[in-house]
Amino acid sequence: MADDRLIVALDVSTMDAMKEIVTSLGDAVSFYKVGMELFYAEGEQTVRYLQEQNKQVFLDLKLHDIPNTVAHGVSSLTRLGANLITMHGQGGPVMMKAAVQAARETAEQLGVERTKLLAITVLTSFDDEAWTSTGGQLPISDQVIRLAKLAKECGMDGVVCSALE
Repeated sequence: MADDRLIVALDVSTMDAMKEIVTSLGDAVSFYKVGMELFYAEGEQTVRYLQEQNKQVFLDLKLHDIPNTVAHGVSSLTRLGANLITMHGQGGPVMMKAAVQAARETAEQLGVERTKLLAITVLTSFDDEAWTSTGGQLPISDQVIRLAKLAKECGMDGVVCSALE
């Protein structure tokens, strides 16, 4: 029996490569992460295939836009059947609350379990120099904590951050 706490990243760009990984892992894995590279290349068929294989889907698309646009995106991805979706916490409280509300309302309309939403705090590719060059004034670790608390207040289901923070 697969452990739902293990999520395998499908960091590939084609359906064939994705299918090869899923097939080779069989029943050992029940949860897969689909990122921008694969989703943008192959679209929603990636999610459909995983669902046909009775797998759960983590869409790591890092949504970040105006609240209304993110809310509509979350509704669409909820209808698609995503189990987890990421978005940038830097999008702010209005955006995160709109996303939470959209996920809840769409799930209620469909009679399905609500898609879980994760806030990205600060991208792990940022070092102090890159962070300050984009206007970051707090130390990165302080900003991670600040965004994690904000995400919790907004009703997000969790955060994604570096283990170093």
